[in-house]
Amino acid sequence: MNPTSRSASPDEPVVRQAIAWMLRLRGKADLDLQRACEHWRGQSDSHELAWQRVQQLEQELGLGLKAMPGTANLLDDARTGLRRRQALKLLSGAALGGSALWLTRDLAPWERLTADLATATGERRSQALADGSRLLLNTDSAVDLRFDGRQRLIRLRRGEILVDGSAGPLRVMTDHGLLEARDARFVLRQGRASSRVSVLEGQVRLGSASGLHRQQADAGQSLDLLQDGIRPLTRLDQEPGAWAEGLIVTRDMRLADFLAEVARYRHGRLACSEPVADLRLSGVYRLDDTERLLALLPQALPVRLHYRTRWWVTVEARA
Repeated sequence: MNPTSRSASPDEPVVRQAIAWMLRLRGKADLDLQRACEHWRGQSDSHELAWQRVQQLEQELGLGLKAMPGTANLLDDARTGLRRRQALKLLSGAALGGSALWLTRDLAPWERLTADLATATGERRSQALADGSRLLLNTDSAVDLRFDGRQRLIRLRRGEILVDGSAGPLRVMTDHGLLEARDARFVLRQGRASSRVSVLEGQVRLGSASGLHRQQADAGQSLDLLQDGIRPLTRLDQEPGAWAEGLIVTRDMRLADFLAEVARYRHGRLACSEPVADLRLSGVYRLDDTERLLALLPQALPVRLHYRTRWWVTVEARA
C-alpha cells in the first residue's frame, strides 16, 4: 500500500451531479441512460465516491423510492408522504443547502477499507504500536503504518490522531508536510488547507511539503503546517487532545465553530443560523452522546434546536 495515496473527496458540484443522475434513473429501465451514468461514474474516483455517498444517504433515510414514469421527483406512497417528500427534497437539491457539503465530508468508504487503521464517524480507537508508542485515532480518521528496520512512519490519510511517546525517531506524514518526534506527545489534525499540530509534551520538528520551511515546536505550542509554510498559533478556542478523553473543552468558542466540531462526531447536517453564529461558549462537553450535548445548548444560550429531520439540525435564535 502506498503511504502517500489518498482518495480525494468529491466537490459539491460533483455531489449535485450524482443526485441528478439518481433522480433521472429513478423508476426508468433505460439502458442508454444507465450506460451514460456508468460512464460518468467511471470518469473519476470522485464521481464514484459521490455516487456511493448519495446511495448511502438514500438508504439511511429509508426512502425506497419508486417514482412513476415521467415523475422522477414525485413519490408514490401517500401514506408516508411528508417524510418521503422531505427526504426527496433534501436529495433533489431544492433544500440541499449544506447537505452536499456533508456528502463530501462524511464517509470515504474505500479510504477506510484500504487504510491500516481507521475509525468511523463518532468512533475513537487506541492502538499500541511496535515501537512502544500509542496511537489514538479520532472520529472519521485513517492512517497507514510503515514500521520496519529502516523507518517508523505514520501516514495520516484523513482526520486526527494523538501520538503518545516513541522509543526511537518517529515520522508522521500528512498532505502538507512531515513531522519528526522522539519521546513526544502531540495531536495532529489534517484539514484541506493545513495540518494542525499541537505539542503536549516534548518536541516535534516540522517540515513543509515544499521542503522550504522547517521549525521546531515545543510543549504547549500549536502550529498550522501548510504545503509552503508554517504558521504559529497564539490562541486556540478548544483544548487539543481533549477528544481522547471523550470531551470537547472550549474557551470562548463561537457557536458556529463549536457546532462544526460536534458535527464531526455525528451523521447528517448540523449548523446554526447567522444571528446566533457568533454567540460564545466556554465549558466541558461530552462527545459520547451528541443528542444530549445539543440538548444542553438552550440551557446555556438563548437558542433553540430545530430538527428538520433526524439528520438535519439547525440551532436558531430563541423566539
